[in-house]
Amino acid sequence: MDHLVLEIGLAVVLIAVAGLLSVKLKFSVIPFYILVGMAVGPHAPKWGVFDFRFIESAPLIEFMGRLGVLFLLFYLGLEFSVGRLIKSGRSIVVGGTIYIAINFTLGLLFALLAGMPFKEMLVIAGITTISSSAIVAKVLVDLKRTANPETEMILGIIMFEDVFLAVYISILSGLVLSGSTSFAGVALSALIALGFMLAVLVIGRKAVPLLNKVLDIRSNELFLLVIFGGLMVIAGFSETIHVAEAIGALLVGLVLAETDHMKRIEHMILPFRDFFGAMFFFSFGLTIDPTTLGGAVWLSLGAVVITLIGNFVAGMLAGKSAGLSPKASVNIGLTIVSRGEFSIVMANLGKAGGLMTILQPFAALYVLILAILGPLLTKESKRVYKLFYARKENAKAKENAQAAERAQAERREG
Repeated sequence: MDHLVLEIGLAVVLIAVAGLLSVKLKFSVIPFYILVGMAVGPHAPKWGVFDFRFIESAPLIEFMGRLGVLFLLFYLGLEFSVGRLIKSGRSIVVGGTIYIAINFTLGLLFALLAGMPFKEMLVIAGITTISSSAIVAKVLVDLKRTANPETEMILGIIMFEDVFLAVYISILSGLVLSGSTSFAGVALSALIALGFMLAVLVIGRKAVPLLNKVLDIRSNELFLLVIFGGLMVIAGFSETIHVAEAIGALLVGLVLAETDHMKRIEHMILPFRDFFGAMFFFSFGLTIDPTTLGGAVWLSLGAVVITLIGNFVAGMLAGKSAGLSPKASVNIGLTIVSRGEFSIVMANLGKAGGLMTILQPFAALYVLILAILGPLLTKESKRVYKLFYARKENAKAKENAQAAERAQAERREG
């Protein structure tokens, strides 16, 4: 522990250098943070007498990373409101069901074709189904897309995924760890998760006048303490009832977005979001062991291809069900393609159950590839849209022009 402060300081310097490099190359910062974390993590090789690995500080950095996820999702919630999300309730349920059904089915089929046993199939399907809340939040904020019409659907799918995750982890834990599972227990987990989300949204909306009075605090210090205290308690409590703490943070943000103090909260939370958010992606890199990735290359690449196809199709169908334009629908599929913290949780569950050892390196490489591709594809979504729809739009425009010409000719003749 003697060098803990030095390690944290070096970590911040490395993160800053990675960020500056990404700006210079005009590329998403997320992959740079992850890669630099891998390069100096506990699993990285030791270079002779020099040891650049972050070992002593890894647990503290990991905790700071967890705070980063909370701030990222909390800030994203502030950009919206409970009212906006409730209005899109039906389309979110439909879109979320489409997204989960397509990606989960493709994950199962992929694992079956790869010759995996039944339990491994279930773990792989879980790994390939759930998006990364942290990466999605970071990308939406960085690309200034929080006001886009499709972002409500993206947020809704993230929350829908969490209800699915609560149910699925209950089932998978029973099958993998104990060999059995209770239908009543699974149903209870789902109801608790869904009930908690609805309760926070409904009660929070009713409590807005009270919150306006409570948050009428002049001192910035006390104001932040009250906000942080509420955020940590709600997020921490949500984790105890099997709702991801990140979703708890998102819910708090959605509620506070309805208050008169939203702009002040947003302004004051911004530095914490950026600092701790960067620490999350760095800490994520620290957990990846580069030496184990080689044996899972082909399996990971195959899963990446399946995920890209599944997300694109699911995004198009979800967007269409909500009456969104094809361009907005493409944005949905590409924005939520990133995989991250939840995929690693699934892989760790497989390890705890004594399943095939390839699951962890597969998950790490799969997540790393999509953490790089996801932000890049989201940034270039306009080009992707044009690639698939330019010809169709040009043909339609040509057809409309020809129809207009015929109509003019008919009027002249008449």
